[in-house]
Amino acid sequence: MSGAPMSERLADLEVRLTFIDDSVSSLADADAMMSRRLMALEQAMRDLRAELASIRTALGDDPHDEPPPPHY
Repeated sequence: MSGAPMSERLADLEVRLTFIDDSVSSLADADAMMSRRLMALEQAMRDLRAELASIRTALGDDPHDEPPPPHY
């Protein structure tokens, strides 16, 4: 143990705990924001896929009707 008085050591631990608590809170906020952004991007991808499918259908371009590539 160091020669620092107990009250000084306790104050140092309180400062460290406060810093750690603030860091954890910031990370939790960042994680929540990234989760919302990811969900929005996933929804946008689903919307774009649905729109592409409807455009293909409207154009009569069904990928299942295409013949297989020549190497088959």
